[in-house]
Amino acid sequence: MRNWIIRGSILTAMVMALTFSTAVPASVAAPKPQPVPAATPAPEPHPEIRAALDALERAKVHLHEAKHDFGGHRVDAISAINAAERQLNICLKYDN
Repeated sequence: MRNWIIRGSILTAMVMALTFSTAVPASVAAPKPQPVPAATPAPEPHPEIRAALDALERAKVHLHEAKHDFGGHRVDAISAINAAERQLNICLKYDN
């Protein structure tokens, strides 16, 4: 009878050891670090002026690549665009 108690105790201990060792994870995984959101750039303070500079640059390229001289006004128009670009850039410098 005593052998049965010892064997039963050993068997119970082995079953419990195997059960609990597989039920509990070996190591707790560290939480993954959350990505830090990128800093949003400051909004453009003068989007209209930047858009005007872009439009003037496109118009100047169009005038340079044109097949005709727009009734003799192409050179004057390019000069006016250059002057307008200079003035707008000066405005942007003084805003800072």
